[in-house]
Amino acid sequence: MTRHFRKAMLLATLVGVLTTACESDDRMKEDTMPSLPKSTQLEPPATKIENVVDNHWGIQVEDPYRWLEDQDSQEVLQWFTQQGAFTEQVLSALPRREQLLQRLTELDQGAPYTTYGVRQLAKGDVFFLRRNAGESLAKLYHQSEGAVEARLLVDPDALAVDDESHVSIEGYMPSWDGRFLVYGVAQGGSEETTYSVIDLTSGTTLPDTLTNIETAYNRPQWSLDGKGFYYSRRRELPVDAPDTEIYKRTEVRYHVVGSDAGEDVVVAAFEVSDRLPLLETDFPSLVVTPGSDFAVLKVKHGDNNEISIFSAPVETLLTGAVPWVQITQESDLVTDFAVVEDSIYLITAKDAPRFKLVRTTLSSPNFADAREVIAAGDLVIEGIAAAADAIYLSAKQDGVNKVLRLSDEGSVKPLKTPRDGAAYISSVSPLVAGVLVYESTWIQGGVRYAYDPLEDNFSDTGMVPKGKFDELDGYIAEEVLVTSHDGVKVPVSILRRADLVLDGTNPTIVYGYGSYGISQDVSFSPIRLGWIEQGGIFAIAHVRGGGEYGQAWHYAGRMQNKPNTWKDLIAAAEYLVDNGYSGVNHMAPMGGSAGGILAGRSVTERPDLFGAVVMQVGMLDAIRAETTTNGVPNIKEFGSVTDAKGFEGLLAMSAYHHVEDGVQYPAALLTHGFNDPRVNPWMSGKMAARLQAVAQNNTPALLRVDFDAGHGIGSTREQVLAQYADIYSFLFWQLGRPNAASGS
Repeated sequence: MTRHFRKAMLLATLVGVLTTACESDDRMKEDTMPSLPKSTQLEPPATKIENVVDNHWGIQVEDPYRWLEDQDSQEVLQWFTQQGAFTEQVLSALPRREQLLQRLTELDQGAPYTTYGVRQLAKGDVFFLRRNAGESLAKLYHQSEGAVEARLLVDPDALAVDDESHVSIEGYMPSWDGRFLVYGVAQGGSEETTYSVIDLTSGTTLPDTLTNIETAYNRPQWSLDGKGFYYSRRRELPVDAPDTEIYKRTEVRYHVVGSDAGEDVVVAAFEVSDRLPLLETDFPSLVVTPGSDFAVLKVKHGDNNEISIFSAPVETLLTGAVPWVQITQESDLVTDFAVVEDSIYLITAKDAPRFKLVRTTLSSPNFADAREVIAAGDLVIEGIAAAADAIYLSAKQDGVNKVLRLSDEGSVKPLKTPRDGAAYISSVSPLVAGVLVYESTWIQGGVRYAYDPLEDNFSDTGMVPKGKFDELDGYIAEEVLVTSHDGVKVPVSILRRADLVLDGTNPTIVYGYGSYGISQDVSFSPIRLGWIEQGGIFAIAHVRGGGEYGQAWHYAGRMQNKPNTWKDLIAAAEYLVDNGYSGVNHMAPMGGSAGGILAGRSVTERPDLFGAVVMQVGMLDAIRAETTTNGVPNIKEFGSVTDAKGFEGLLAMSAYHHVEDGVQYPAALLTHGFNDPRVNPWMSGKMAARLQAVAQNNTPALLRVDFDAGHGIGSTREQVLAQYADIYSFLFWQLGRPNAASGS
């Protein structure tokens, strides 16, 4: 059993624990209201209490379920199995569950296939990931210039070691000359990635095998001669090493195709060069750009967005004495860059709360005197990439994503897509002119266009075929501004059926995230449509901590400012009540991962406002997060208990520690993959146990466990659809019957 991947077959088979089965046909009716019939007693598996009390800065912090953190313990594995079995029995008995699963599957298969992860080469070759309708996982394809059909390169279904688990593709990169391709796979959603190499000429997979790959912050980069590639790798650790050591001392290495991976040259790492002042917790990765004599080393400081950048001549990378020159440091607030020959373009928040674009040279870099290319203003500049003809930028204007073209002459032109929807950079190559742009709206399916800079027009690539549910009539997306607790205006997107009666009783999901400067961007989701078409409302709260208004918006919801995140969502929920969209006890906050803070603290601060809550792979015990694999990298975003102010902020955002005895909390559904390397499953386990312990009036607190999944990355389509069928049926059960359409 590896550190993160624990297979369900290791667990004991346990008996069901639903104490009383459904005793009445009334239970199966669609008008089931938020409470279970009194004849049915929901008694979850018992959880023992072994209280641990820690003293942080003079404050006593109790932790009654610390023992659940030992996930290698048979007792803990058994507890998770019992909880999962209990939850499965409850959810499978819900009247809407099977109907919703069938409908979600139908909606999900509305288009013949979906594609993403596109890469382009100079000679016209295109690589992409494609999942056909009805398939579980995306497969990797290659389509050469002029070819009618794409060639299948990697089928993850054929790589699974047994029938009990699955394998997913975790990134890939073709060499610049199209001779080789490196790809990664991971098992069971664990993200524990291994690289392999394909000879594209023969189609054979070579013996090269590279393990312990770091994929969260980088992708492999081929050398310009195509003989090998640079990659980032985590070090080998003994089995009993602390989890907090796993993400430390990441190395950049160079692998020659056909060679022994054990002999790969270390190019950049902690304590390998006096010219690289790296910390143990830094994540270095290398970028090599055709047409430039310089390589760029990007150093990500944990999960912080602000990076440090170093450069060196490409020809020196394998000499053992690389003359690194530092271009930016963390305090320069640079978040992204692009290289064109001797120039490096930098997106920075320095004196620019919504970012600006500057340029300096790689041969004589000077960030302090970098030339301003796009000045700070209302435009939120988010990303940058270099094509053969120009620089392309992803940005937000008035909350809507746009793609901009920056010419060699310095002119900036917004690209107007055919439907004038939200537009995103889908693929850019320094060897290919133009850009692939993905366009979407909240209620229309996406299209991937190719932009031709010579003709200044767009053409549909056909890579995203129109689905039969992509342009349905009768749905609307409303954009409103809600006044939060401190007077700040927070955007909220409200998606619903146009004919819905706004009488204050509509079951409503209030969704948000609010961390790392990640925005909740405009997108179409067939799965979300499955909620809305049934009469539910889906409201997206663009809370602080996200990136909707640049770095300032992000910083207003991180560390000690984190309360703004859930207070913004609460304000959005109150707006929905005040304006008749929904009502008290008819709403549920929902969030995943760091969004678990948002959902968990919304419902612990205002339990009277909501009828349910959904927390997906949630960070729910912020006090203990620092002891986990991903805890140390997250200090920059959330804080540290080793600092008094940091502890104060962490305690404020820790939902687990805000569950109080004697309080009536709404029904809760917590979901987690047991192989999660980013947020430990015991986070959800401890929160579920605490909510179960204080539950009143037979209110359920359910823990849904998937033993062949992780953080959601790499999950099969069946896993995703089953999870949302469970979530939606649970919410309809708890929030009430959807309202009838007007006139019906």
